Amino acid sequence: MTAFPDAEYVILSSRLIPDLDGGYTFATLARARQMAAAGVADGRGPLLLTVDPGSAADHAQHRAVFAERELVVDPTRMRNLFDEAADPHGGAAAWLRAAASPGEPDPALQYREIADAAGRPFVSLPVIANDPDWHISMAPVVVHAADGSSIGILDGFGALYRAWLDHVVAGLRNGQPTRQVVVLCESRQLGELFVGWDDAHARLVHAIHTIHLEAPYTPDAPVNALWDRWFSVADRFDAVLWPTAAQRDDVRQRFGGSDVHVVVPQAVTAPASVVPARRRARGRVVMLNRLAPGKRIDQAIRAFAGVVEAVPEATLDIYGEGALRPALQELIDDSGLAEHVTLPGATHQPGAVLDEASVFLSTSAYEGQGLSIAEALAHGCPVVSYDVRYGPREALAGGGGVLVPDGDEAALTAALVRVLSDPEEHERLAVAASASAQRLDPVRVMDALAAAVSDALARPTRR
Repeated sequence: MTAFPDAEYVILSSRLIPDLDGGYTFATLARARQMAAAGVADGRGPLLLTVDPGSAADHAQHRAVFAERELVVDPTRMRNLFDEAADPHGGAAAWLRAAASPGEPDPALQYREIADAAGRPFVSLPVIANDPDWHISMAPVVVHAADGSSIGILDGFGALYRAWLDHVVAGLRNGQPTRQVVVLCESRQLGELFVGWDDAHARLVHAIHTIHLEAPYTPDAPVNALWDRWFSVADRFDAVLWPTAAQRDDVRQRFGGSDVHVVVPQAVTAPASVVPARRRARGRVVMLNRLAPGKRIDQAIRAFAGVVEAVPEATLDIYGEGALRPALQELIDDSGLAEHVTLPGATHQPGAVLDEASVFLSTSAYEGQGLSIAEALAHGCPVVSYDVRYGPREALAGGGGVLVPDGDEAALTAALVRVLSDPEEHERLAVAASASAQRLDPVRVMDALAAAVSDALARPTRR
């Protein structure tokens, strides 16, 4: 394994809350664990910084859940801005008071007062409702003294977040001002706020998790409006990590781009052993995803009606939660599939689900990488998936599944029937699945990440 360069490492995330934000939370924590396994911070892993204004009790409970599920190596490496913004004796912490400048709150705005466990306010945040660009607002953030009075302001959320990161980084350097620091930003909004961060000895690496396109998700499709500003600053990051080569190449062709745009996918750890095809639940198909419109679960249900006609013992278990649960249950009932299709809710043991299943099914309209597909392959579970941007085609390039033309429900039915009813085909795909997953082995992915970091540190910062 390539060693990570000698530096301090930080992962910066908007929030990390159990059972929220789907694969984003899982992927961010997985990257931290894999960096720890690669030797970062003597095996403790990078610092995990979050900026959501929950209470200290909330964040302690989140850390406990992650530790119980073995999703973090060292829970003490998880830190939150607002946990550290309060002085133990009341009011704002010293670093926050030092960052404040004279000024008053905006009288046209409402403010959300953030208090410590004793009910003493230490900061008040402007409420900017129904505005996706709230994070770049310069609306004053109010800093409070121990008696609750205002002692000054910061110019927006960006100034607040940067003040905290400066404080954290100073602690990491421990009196060595030229000590190199690598900040891995996992959030587009935070990336936009830190791209101008003034620290010549720090490198800002930005990880991408999602697709940047709107429907119909072709390379020339409209860009999601939330990404327009990000693309205007993308080349100022010291490295940008794309989860697939296809997305990186589409972006370069459309927007141009320098060598800071590199492919570093999310890694997937394979189980110690793979359940052979003959020991899996015959006819069992599973999905692991939010019950959300972009997952197009209604198409999976409609396609499965034809599967049951050809394979009477076939079942489809759709794991996940979301707003579409009532509508999907109604579709299942109306289709007469209640004995074959279930909505068992979210699972905290996806590996166990994939070890039992005969086929993993994906009907998403789009993906960032398709992490659940990669998990299925690692567990030796054949995949049937729509051929969408981004991820399924690269994941199945070495075999292990069947790609179906996007939106073709009849082809989806036919692929499922073929895999479920042909033992030799199923066995072949299962063997190929495990082999395909090796390209996402954590050692290989950490080598790619360490190389990207080394390149960034070898050049002057681009900010």
